[in-house]
Amino acid sequence: MAVEGLSRPVWAEIDLDALRANTAAIQARLGSSALCAVVKADAYGHGAVPVAEALLEGGAHGLAVAIVDEGVELRQAGITAPILLLSEPPEDVMAAALAAVLTPTLTTLAGVEAASEAARRIGGRIPVHVKVDTGMHRMGVDPAALEEILVAIRSNHQLIIEGLWTHLAVADEGGEESRAFTQLQLDRFDEAVEIAARLGITPAVLHVANSAGALSTPNARYTMVRCGLALYGEIPTADVAEAAAAEGPLRLTPAITIKAAVSAVRRVPAGERPSYGRRRALAAESTIATVPIGYADGFPRALFTAGQEVLIRGQRYPLAGNVTMDQIVVDVGDAEIAVGDEVVVLGAQGDERIAVSEWAEHLGTIPYEVLCGIGPRVPRRAVGKPPAPSAPSARRWWRPGSSQ
Repeated sequence: MAVEGLSRPVWAEIDLDALRANTAAIQARLGSSALCAVVKADAYGHGAVPVAEALLEGGAHGLAVAIVDEGVELRQAGITAPILLLSEPPEDVMAAALAAVLTPTLTTLAGVEAASEAARRIGGRIPVHVKVDTGMHRMGVDPAALEEILVAIRSNHQLIIEGLWTHLAVADEGGEESRAFTQLQLDRFDEAVEIAARLGITPAVLHVANSAGALSTPNARYTMVRCGLALYGEIPTADVAEAAAAEGPLRLTPAITIKAAVSAVRRVPAGERPSYGRRRALAAESTIATVPIGYADGFPRALFTAGQEVLIRGQRYPLAGNVTMDQIVVDVGDAEIAVGDEVVVLGAQGDERIAVSEWAEHLGTIPYEVLCGIGPRVPRRAVGKPPAPSAPSARRWWRPGSSQ
C-alpha cells in the first residue's frame, strides 16, 4: 500500500465547499437532467470518499467509477447513492459488483450471462446500463449487435435495462469537423434508442455527455449527464469554456490546492548550477529555497524545462534546477524567505494563482492527467464544512420509476 507523507510538510487541501458550489452551479445549468458525479481515479486525485459525499450534498444524483474496487470503497465508507460502473466488470468480479449494489455497464453477451447468474444468486431486480459504441471505439456494443444484447438482458427477468449510454470522443474540441462528429454520435445514439423502443424497451436513464459535452452541447444532455472534471472546478478546454459562456456565466472554483513548506534556504554564488545535471547557471548571487516535493509526488521533471514557477509569500518564483524525486529548488533572488514559509505549487496564494491548466500547457497534456498524477505521498486534507453522515442502506436505482 502506498504511504502518505504525513511526516513532511507537503499536503493537498480539498475545498469541500467549492465542490458543493460547483455541483450546484452545474446542476442549475443542466435543468431537468440528472447529474452523475464521476469520482473514478480517487476522484481525479482529490480523494474519493469525502469528495463523493460533498458532491452528493451539492446536488449530484449519484456517482460513477471505473472499477469495482472504487465502488466498494465508497460503499464501505457508508455512501448510499447509486454508483454506476463505467465499464463492464470482468466475469469473475461481477458477483462482487452486484453484492456491493453497484450498477454494472454491460457490453457483451458474456457480461450479460455473468450478470444474470450473479443476479439469480443475489435475488431481486438488478438495474443495468448498456453502453453503445457510437464512434469512440474503445468500449461498447456495436450498434449492429445492440438488439441481440438487449434481448439477452430482457430474457432474464432479474435484470432491468435502466440505462442506455455512450461516450463522446471530441466534445472538448472546437472546429467544424469535431462538432460534426459529435452530432454524428448523437444521431447514432438516437438510433440506438429507437432500436430499444422497437423492442418495447424504454430505459429511464439516457446519458451521453461528459463535462465537455454537458457544457458545450446542450442537446447532448438527455436525461442524465456524467460530469467529472468540471465538478472539480476545471473546464476541459478553452473551446468548452467559450461554448459554456454562450449560455451565460458559469462560475466554477478549483477544489485543490497543493501546498508545502520551505525546508531549507541557502545563499548561492552567481554561476553555480543547482540540482541534478547542473542545468542552469545562476545569473546572480541568489537565495535558493528547497521545497520537499518532487516527481514522485506528481511534480513532473518537465516543469523545470518549461519554466514553471511556484508561489511563496504571494509572489511567483522560478525553479533553480531540475526537479528531483523528493524535492525542488526555487530561485527566490534576494527575497527574505525563511524555513517554514508556505509554498503553493498548485492553486492560489494572495492575488496569484497557478492553475491546473498552466501545468497542463507546460507539460503538453490535459488537466485530467495533471490531477490524476498527484501521488499518494501527498496527504489530502479536506477543508470547508464536513460532510453529513450517510443513511444506512445503499440505493440501486437512479430515478424513481426506473425499476418499473
